[in-house]
Amino acid sequence: MELNTFNEGLLEFLGQSPTPWHAVGNMAGMLDAAGFQRLDEGDPWSLAPGQGYYVVRNGSALVAFHTGRRSPAEAGWRMMGAHTDSPCLRVKPNPEIRRNGCLQLGVEVYGGALLNPWFDRDLSMAGRVTYEDDQGRRRDTLVDFRRPVAVIPSLAIHLDRDANSSRSINNQQHLPPVTLLTAEHPDTDFEQLLAQQLRADQPGINLRRILEHEICLYDTQAPARVGMAGEFITSARLDNLLSCWLGVQALLASDGAQPALAVFNDHEEVGSMTAEGAQGPLLESVLQRWVGGEDRHRALARSMMMSVDNAHAIHPNYPEYYDDAHGPVMNEGPVIKINRNQRYASSTRTSGLFRHLSGELGVPCQTFVVRSDMGCGSTIGPLTAAGIGISTLDVGVPQLAMHSIREMAGSRDAHSLYRVLRRYFELDSLWD
Repeated sequence: MELNTFNEGLLEFLGQSPTPWHAVGNMAGMLDAAGFQRLDEGDPWSLAPGQGYYVVRNGSALVAFHTGRRSPAEAGWRMMGAHTDSPCLRVKPNPEIRRNGCLQLGVEVYGGALLNPWFDRDLSMAGRVTYEDDQGRRRDTLVDFRRPVAVIPSLAIHLDRDANSSRSINNQQHLPPVTLLTAEHPDTDFEQLLAQQLRADQPGINLRRILEHEICLYDTQAPARVGMAGEFITSARLDNLLSCWLGVQALLASDGAQPALAVFNDHEEVGSMTAEGAQGPLLESVLQRWVGGEDRHRALARSMMMSVDNAHAIHPNYPEYYDDAHGPVMNEGPVIKINRNQRYASSTRTSGLFRHLSGELGVPCQTFVVRSDMGCGSTIGPLTAAGIGISTLDVGVPQLAMHSIREMAGSRDAHSLYRVLRRYFELDSLWD
C-alpha cells in the first residue's frame, strides 16, 4: 500500500473509532472483508492451514491470525501486539449533576490523561450500551452521538489571574462537562439522552430500558494532515490506534505463508490486568487452542513478539527532558525502545532482527532511551514476554503530545513501520 492511500485509511480509521469498541468493530469489518473467519470462544475450533481467523473478547480486544502453510512448531509464530484503549474521560454510572442552571455529567479519568487540553473543546460521546428489549432479552449495542454535545469550560482569567502559572485541576470538581440548561430541559436524564440517540441511529431498535453504559467523551475535531508540507498527522488516540491500524494492514497485506498473529488488547492504559488485557489469558488461550502440548513450547521457542506502541519524539520546546543521544525525530523512522530495567522488553536479539529488516527495506531506524534521572513508562511488551515466555521487541512511531486529547506524529513513520512489520510477518525463519 502506497503512502497516501495508507494515511487516508489511517485518518478515516481514527475518525471512526472514538472508543475501543468502535475500533475493534472497525478492525473486525476489515478482517471480514478480507475473508477472515470469526471464531467464537464458546465454540469448538477447527483451524485449517492457510486460513485467516479472528476472535473478539468483550467487544474491545481482538486477536487475528493466519495459520500459514507450516506448522508453528517448526516455523514459530510471528506476532505483533498493540492496544485499543486511550486515556480519556468516561461517564459515571449515575452522572447527572444539576448545578447553577446547567445539567452536567460526572466523569472519571481513564488512564494517565493530560487534562488541560480537554477544556474548551467541542466534545461528543460514544461507547457501548447494554439494554433490555421488549421480550426481556439483554442486548449490547454501540452508540455514537457524532456531534458536539458537551463542553468543559475554562474559568475566565479575570477570575483567576494566576491561571497561566499555577492553575491545578480537581478531577471531581472541574471536569464535569456542561450538556444542557436545566430550565429548558428540567426532567431530562442521561439515560433518556442515550435512548434518544439509539432510537435515532437505529430506528428499528427494540429498546425497553437501558441497563448499563460505558461511555467515553471525545473531541469532535477530525483527524488531519497538518504542517506547511503536510508532514504531520494530528488526531485523538494516535496512542495507540495508529499501531492497531498498521498492524491489521500489515497482517492483511502479508502473503499468509507463515503462522502470524496480531493481538489488540484493551486496558493497557490502566495496567492490563483484565480478561482483555495483556496480563489476562486472551493471547495464551488462542495459542493453546491453535497448538497444544509440547508443540506449543517448541513454537514459542521459535517465535517473536513485536509490541508496537508509540514512542516519545523529542519536543523542540522541551529538549531538556530527553537523553541527548536518544531523542527520536518525527519522520526519521520507527523507534526501538530500550530500557535495561526491563520496562521495555527489547533485547539485542530482537532489536538486531528489526534493524536487519529495516536495512533491507531502506527504512531508517531510531532508538529511545529515557533519561537516567527519570522514570520510564512501559507497554504490553514486558507483560507478554513474561506471560508466555517469548522473545519480544518494543518498537513504535515517534509522537508528540502523548496522552493529550490531540496528539501529533509524522506522516511517513507509520507507513515505514507498516512496511517492516509486513516483511516480518513473511519471514521464512526468525532465528537463523
